[in-house]
Amino acid sequence: MSATNSSGRSSSTKNRILTALQKAGSGFVSGEALSRELDISRAAVWKAINSLREDGYVIKAVTNRGYRLLVPEETLTEESIRSSLPSRYGDLKIELFDTLDSTNLRARQLASEGAAHGTTVIALQQTAGRGRLGRSFFSPRQGLYLSIIVRPDFDLSRYATATAAAAVAVSTAIDSVCGVRTGIKWVNDIYCDGRKVCGILTEGITDFETGQIEALIVGIGVNTGSGDFPAALADTAGVLSGSYSRSQLAAEIISGTLDLISCDKNSTFIESYKQKSIVIGKDIQVYKGRYRLSPDDELQGIPAKAIDIDDDGRLVVQYGDGSREALSSGEITIRL
Repeated sequence: MSATNSSGRSSSTKNRILTALQKAGSGFVSGEALSRELDISRAAVWKAINSLREDGYVIKAVTNRGYRLLVPEETLTEESIRSSLPSRYGDLKIELFDTLDSTNLRARQLASEGAAHGTTVIALQQTAGRGRLGRSFFSPRQGLYLSIIVRPDFDLSRYATATAAAAVAVSTAIDSVCGVRTGIKWVNDIYCDGRKVCGILTEGITDFETGQIEALIVGIGVNTGSGDFPAALADTAGVLSGSYSRSQLAAEIISGTLDLISCDKNSTFIESYKQKSIVIGKDIQVYKGRYRLSPDDELQGIPAKAIDIDDDGRLVVQYGDGSREALSSGEITIRL
């Protein structure tokens, strides 16, 4: 009897929270407000929210704002993405997964099987997301994780700027679709309101016989889901809140990335990259060589000032002795 009552109370609490979220529409409802309005504990609110998610409801959580129920129109589908793409990209191959180990790994597999230029792999969650320098990339449910296959038709010297082109495309797409202002932290992070909302990882597939790069895999992870980050990321990671279409966001990221990477000249997007930079003019710490999984375990950084970003996407820094150096993305990591 008590078990039945407990189950009934849980179901009632869940339904009441669902009703409250539905009434809020596109607005957020804080856990504190739900607790007070429904006369239940914060733990009960959290448990009910998780239960609703297990039932298939998409609920976004944002620190200091609360919870918001995403309406069905915001559900990501291949059809909704394709309908938002420009006609020139209407025939792109798109694979969409609820959960995948890594979109970059899947894209690499498809590229090795001969997948065409522009083929895109998308997932709402990654179980083994990959970041730069061998680090993992936290990829919780209801994020936007995509990898684009690029078949190069440009000079080898431009491979180094592919990440810069993607960064400009992603930043521009987020600004346009979400109505916010983002900046780029060299070389591959997109920031909004002082927090990282996106990371980019570009990998090359090389033909060992010719030594040429056959394809680039441009991996992009955008925090569009909940703000439930682990403690190690809580102070730096952010989430894109507000009412916007993830399908439109995905489409603009895909088309913008393909457009900019295919530009005839790096200067087309490097100038935009500079304008969006949150690094130029700042005092930074440069970490070379030993930086891997844990920055805290590495040697002390080298103080420097970020002066410019050159046409090859390299960060130009000036050290304390007045000397300057152009740093490539594969060599260093910086901290503001």
